Order: sequence, then C-alpha cells, then structure tokens
Amino acid sequence: MGGFFGVVSKDDCVFDLFFGVDYHSHLGTRRAGMAVYSDEKGFDKAIHSIENAPFRTKFSTESNEMHGNMGIGCISDFEAQPILVRSHHGTFAITTVGKINNIDEIVNSIIGSKTHFFEMQNGDINPTELVAAIINRKDNFIEGIKYAQEIIDGSMSMLILTPKGVYTARDKLGRTPIVIGQKDDGFCAAFESFSYLNLGYKDYKELGPGEIVVMNPDGVKTLAAPGDKMKICTFLWIYYGYPASSYEGISVEQMRYNCGKLMARRDNVKTDIAAGVPDSGVAHAIGYANESGIPYSRPFVKYTPTWPRSFMPTIQSKRDLIAKMKLIPVHDLINGKKLLLIDDSIVRGTQLRETTEFLYQSGAKEVHVRPACPPLLFGCKYLNFSRSTSEMELITRRVIKELEGKDPDRATIDEYTNPDSEKYNTMVEKICEKLHFTSLRYNRLDDMIEAVGIAPEKLCTYCWDGKE
Repeated sequence: MGGFFGVVSKDDCVFDLFFGVDYHSHLGTRRAGMAVYSDEKGFDKAIHSIENAPFRTKFSTESNEMHGNMGIGCISDFEAQPILVRSHHGTFAITTVGKINNIDEIVNSIIGSKTHFFEMQNGDINPTELVAAIINRKDNFIEGIKYAQEIIDGSMSMLILTPKGVYTARDKLGRTPIVIGQKDDGFCAAFESFSYLNLGYKDYKELGPGEIVVMNPDGVKTLAAPGDKMKICTFLWIYYGYPASSYEGISVEQMRYNCGKLMARRDNVKTDIAAGVPDSGVAHAIGYANESGIPYSRPFVKYTPTWPRSFMPTIQSKRDLIAKMKLIPVHDLINGKKLLLIDDSIVRGTQLRETTEFLYQSGAKEVHVRPACPPLLFGCKYLNFSRSTSEMELITRRVIKELEGKDPDRATIDEYTNPDSEKYNTMVEKICEKLHFTSLRYNRLDDMIEAVGIAPEKLCTYCWDGKE
C-alpha cells in the first residue's frame, strides 16, 4: 500500500510536509521520500529506505535542511518515490498511489516511441516513472493526467509538484481517497484526513472520483470535475484506514463500531470476554461488546515501542514469528476464560492460528473467532493491498480446492460467496477446523455494507464477491 501528503504554503512548508507524511506511516514500511520546490533554490528531493527505521528518524536531517514553499511526499510498500522528471512540461516531481495491471502493454507502447525506462532492482518498471511518461505524451498536465486515468487498468491517484503549484488527482473511480485541508497560509492534500488536523488545517474538500485540482498558496482550482461513478475500497474502513480518518464523510472508528454491533446481533455465542486483535480488530470488538453485553477486555497487548506500525518487515519467512512476538499475553485475563476474538479479516490464516494457539497455551478454555469482514475469495485487482493480492495464498481458496477436489471455476466460487448456502457453511466449518478455533462466524457482506452507511454501488467489494 502507500500514502502521500502535499503542501503549498506562503511560508516554508517542510515542517508540515515532514509530519504530514509521517502521519501516513501505517500505510507502508519500505520506501519514503520528500520533494520540495522554492523559487530561490528550485527542486530538492530525498528518498530513503524505512525498512529498519521509522520515517521520522530517516528524514530528521531533511526536516532541518530542506526548504521550500511547496512540497510532496509519500510512504510506500513498493517503488521509491517521489521521482523528479525533466520533460517538455519542464521539471516536476510526482508521487502516486495505485496499481497498474497493464503495465507491460503500456511500457511496450511507449518504448515503441523510443523512450527508455530504468528498471528497479527486481527488474520491474517503477510505476510512478511510467505514469510520468504517460503524462508526458500529452501537451499539458491536465490532458496528461486524464490520459493516464483513461489507459491505466487498475487505479492511480497522484500528486505532481511543479513551480506553479501541486496538481492533485484522485483515481478515476475514487478507489482511494484524497482530501484537501486549508489554513491561513496555504493548503495541503492527503490520503488520510486526520493527517493535517494537528498541523492547524481544517477540512476544505474531498476530491470526487477522477477529480483534478491544482493547489497554490493562494487557492485551489478545479481542472476536471468529478465523475458520477465511484467504487471506493471498503477494506479501507475494515483494516487499512487509521481510526481517526474519515472517507466520504464516514468515520473509520464509527464504521468499525457499527460493524461489530451488526455482527453481535446475528450471534448467540456465550463467552466471558470479547477482545479485538490489535490494532484494527479493537474497534470492531468494542462495537460487538457494547451490543452483546459481553464484557470487553484486552487479553493481550501489542508491543509498540519497537514495532509501532501495523505492517511488518517483508521477509516472508519471519512474518509469522514477528506477528507472534508483537502480541504479549495478559495471563490473568486468559486463564480459564472463554474468549471471543475479533480480527479485521482472515487471509492465509497462519497468524490468527498462531494467536489462537498461544491463547490456548496461556490457559484459554475456548477461542471463538469472528472476522469483521466476509471470507476473502478474490485477490485485489485495483490496489496494491498485500492482504488480498494473491488468491493462491487465501485460505478460502485452498479449502475450496480441497472440498471440490480440483481448482474451482468461477461459477463454483460464486456459490461459496452466499452465506446462506451449504457450500459456504461447509467452507467455514473446514476453515474453523484447520485453524483450531472453537467456532468461526464471518461477518456478512450486507451487514458490512450497512455498517459503512453509503450506497452499495459506490463501494468496491471485489475481494469478497468478485463483482467489478
């Protein structure tokens, strides 16, 4: 995943840029960068690896030495950015959030016009560099951004820093958010709406799907009006979004309370406590506890001083060990207890099985698991979400293949999406058995959508129902 932040100010913007980007640290752990511009010094840029240290420590020098009245920055799980580009548009910096499914097709088309690209260490093309190349095929930034939104299969939101201002464009179907904040000396653009509040900004506007604006210290000008169709990612509320954020006017924390409440109304299990897997499962569990009357408790806590972010290092062989190391049991709240445990989702199932096993080892009598979303059945086609990218890793797909005795076709998979079907119930029972839970009940898709509270046709639910 990734998140970005941009600032335009009548004064030096680096303080706001530094902390605004830092407030997106929950969205990535691999690369981060900042780029600034001033009339006196022109462009300046810095990119660092943040795999072994938080953003703040890696960019402390730049926070003091960089200067400019306009800037953009990002935190990413993938490519290094922002990148600095010199073209017929002049020099500009660009940062992006999204996913390009047809990257090879676009690269081959552009290379055919005798353009070259730098390969990243893994041999891939930097998607942000490709977006810049697409934009450069048109006569101006507006047409270039529109062209990129038109030909990219997937999604693409971006910030472009130029000497005249910061172009801000939300992806065509609004799968990810962009919000604008305002204070006396300027404006900011952010993925997360909470990121600018402590910096003195107030809400100005949320960009609509496909909307393009340009910000300078004196104002925000709309260059392309928002489209009518939206498919914002529902998983933002379930997991990726920070509790203090809101998307389309819907609070992440409140949605999670609603989610837990609706789950409790369909459940009749009797346990001693209800608990959430830190951090994203906590609010869902509070909503469940408040509705059910089962006391909320914290039978384990996450050790945050050295693991402050919700994502983990990318060394796959160590992920399960690290997940277990982060959670510290509180034995007095576990021993002899029947526990109801809510997590945001079940992907591979490995981590939640590890969590359940150490609860049993700590003396739990029963562990009833309630994921806050339906079974994940499809890999995300639209965003670089590590949680649901590879269908081969999904425990649901492995179980379905085992039950069917072969790789299922699409029609068969669709049968498993229906929570009232025999196939669905058999799948859930098998997952419960494999992960050693006392019982397992997923949230329903209709309840999850109701918990969000906006029109279902505006929500992307592809990873649960496969509907585009």
